[in-house]
Amino acid sequence: MLHFGPFKSALIWLVVLVGVVFALPNFFYARVERANDARALVEAGATLTPEQQADLAAWPAWAPSNLVNLGLDLRGGVHLLVEVRVADVYNTLIEGYWPEVRDQLRGLSGVNSVRRQQAEPGVLKVHIDNADAVGSAISAIRSISGANALSVEDSGGGLITIQLTEAEKTAANSRTMAQSLEIIRRRVDESGTREPSIQRQGDDRIVIEVPGIGSAEELLDIIGKTAALSFHPVIRTAQAGEQVGFDELLLPDQESGQYFVVERAPVVTGDNLVDSQPSFDQNGLPDVSFRFDAVGARKFGDYTRDNIGKLFAIVLDDRIISAPRIQSAITGGSGVITGSFTVQEATNLSILLRAGALPAGINVLEQRIVGPELGQDSIDAGTVASIVAFIAVMGFMWLTYGLYGVFANVALLANVAIMFAVLSTIGATLTLPGIAGIVLTIGMAVDANVLIFERIREELASAKGVARAVEQGFSRAFSAILDANITTLIAVVILFWVGSGPVRGFAVTLGIGVVTSVFTAIYVTRLLMAFYIRRARPKTINI
Repeated sequence: MLHFGPFKSALIWLVVLVGVVFALPNFFYARVERANDARALVEAGATLTPEQQADLAAWPAWAPSNLVNLGLDLRGGVHLLVEVRVADVYNTLIEGYWPEVRDQLRGLSGVNSVRRQQAEPGVLKVHIDNADAVGSAISAIRSISGANALSVEDSGGGLITIQLTEAEKTAANSRTMAQSLEIIRRRVDESGTREPSIQRQGDDRIVIEVPGIGSAEELLDIIGKTAALSFHPVIRTAQAGEQVGFDELLLPDQESGQYFVVERAPVVTGDNLVDSQPSFDQNGLPDVSFRFDAVGARKFGDYTRDNIGKLFAIVLDDRIISAPRIQSAITGGSGVITGSFTVQEATNLSILLRAGALPAGINVLEQRIVGPELGQDSIDAGTVASIVAFIAVMGFMWLTYGLYGVFANVALLANVAIMFAVLSTIGATLTLPGIAGIVLTIGMAVDANVLIFERIREELASAKGVARAVEQGFSRAFSAILDANITTLIAVVILFWVGSGPVRGFAVTLGIGVVTSVFTAIYVTRLLMAFYIRRARPKTINI
């Protein structure tokens, strides 16, 4: 067991070397972070300032540059707990069914006229003149989406009530939360922040933690808007509070305050956008340029060609941000949104449009700001705790086991390096509880070596030779080491499964530390001891 072939020895040292190399960037955190930021700007096609060029040159491009991400409690930033208004989606889905329901019923013999009635949000009520045709009308409506999506009931007097089934609402909730998570992640990533933590909590809540942002307002400007963009034909100007038809919308112009009546059905929506960028008009004022996909370009081109001289409204979140007059056909698939924008507003709007519209609005339930000074204090305290733990453990091993304690300490250093390499590679976020997990791992990492060394002492007391005692010590301690670490991993899995945020951070670092400590204790320590015993050939060992 003490014999290691060249291949096995080389493989063990290769793992240790790779761990050290990939952990190394974390010891030059600020330098590597600035170099990564500069490299990201280069990849985005930006021109670097002299300072940014110096930052880029400070860390070689061929070297590993993955870092352990610092969590909110270490770096400072903004914590938000938001609630997604999933019920908004029910109304949107029902509204989407109305044109199809109307056309289906109008094409049905014996129905006569079809009129939509006033109803609460999320409910569609349709009246047909011929009450005897309600049965066939209900069957026709159910055929639109299948029996599982819509609940269709006869309310008497030719009135049909349509709403989503509970199964469809559950499916809509799941889709809405998944879309909201992805869109919020795209918005925050595009804003230039680093490694946000965005997680679902419960049925309709999302926890958003973004390190490096100084105010909650800055983050809310990016994620707080639904950003539903659409282009509507303008019917006429109107007064606030004026009653309009079911197929019309009364919307205010955010620049002039004038109200317009627009068609409810848009010509084209933000779903057809493929790009948007902040830009400047010929007078140097900020605006936002956009580009449609092929479908959107065709629809927009056809509409503008047929409606030259008419107004059309660009609507964002139920407010008209611009209502220009069509001067000529716009067939190129691109255009410009003008308005009273600041540079920051134009930049944020372009980010929102690129990321896409949230499927539902959000309510902020909790917001918390962690200052960078507090985060630095946490880093300093965690660093001191780690160093003290390291020195104490290494001192204990050296004083107790002498040279073989030094071997265990080398394995401990390798363990920490490999652990940081894994954390960096998988993009894990290190929090204060995560540091606690690392400190705990430092203490637990030598536990396996203690078991091995004590077992070797027992074997030596049985008058066995050095090589045989060491071999038996490793062999017979292995089952105890494996059992202890498996039980720890079971606890880690439970913590990760049922916990959230900081608890998960603790579980991740502890779990990785358990696995790496088993590797270093069993293989690195044994390799060092085998090398020493083969070379020195001691008659006895003091352990």
